[in-house]
Amino acid sequence: MAAVRALLLPGIVTPAGLAYERLVAALGDGVDARPKELEVYRGARPPDGYSLGTEVAGVLRAADAAGWERFHLVGYSGGGAVAAVTAATEPGRLASLALLEPAWTGTEGLSAAEEDARAEFEQLADLDPGAFLATFARLQLRPGVHPPPPPDPPPPWLAARPAAIRALTAAFAAAELDPDALRRFDRPVYHALGGLSRPELYAEQAARLARLFHDFTQEVFEERHHFDPPHRVEPERLAASLLALWRRAEG
Repeated sequence: MAAVRALLLPGIVTPAGLAYERLVAALGDGVDARPKELEVYRGARPPDGYSLGTEVAGVLRAADAAGWERFHLVGYSGGGAVAAVTAATEPGRLASLALLEPAWTGTEGLSAAEEDARAEFEQLADLDPGAFLATFARLQLRPGVHPPPPPDPPPPWLAARPAAIRALTAAFAAAELDPDALRRFDRPVYHALGGLSRPELYAEQAARLARLFHDFTQEVFEERHHFDPPHRVEPERLAASLLALWRRAEG
């Protein structure tokens, strides 16, 4: 029997291989799970003309290179936004969709609280890199919840993160995501939500997604937040949930 085929898209901060190392191990030998780096990091700087379409094209290119006509797609944070756009624009390529607190899934139907929370990210524009990353993290957590300390010493890849975050944020602002395209997506969808993540961003978005997708399952990881996500901290639990999703999708 052929292995289950899955692409894993990371967030905008931690590199794909590092982010998904523990989850890939937990999924086991029966899964061909391939972490795929975001296209925003293809060069030393974000590519000219960068957009969410750039990322979707990269997803399809990776699947084609693997010889996969159809595959499961998992996306966390920025990668979750890319995964949602892929589901909307290339639904025939996906066997299932797993969203781990996607950073963006369109703007239609945002509540006032969600709009206010997202507007706070505009204050990041003029901050120096250190303050930028710290504020970027704080804005995504419940009050009183602290993100993990930054790695010390900083790894070389960290220096590219502020420019990439700005590029991805600009791509969100320029993009449109038709909610009817998500309504037409007919494959199973799984959503993971951290109980300590900022609800104005992630719980309200999850409620919108539950109204859009016709086959939607959500799992709440009560002790997790956006910067200690289950694929890094509870990989065995998440692996079990993904395997169940994939068995159902392929069955």
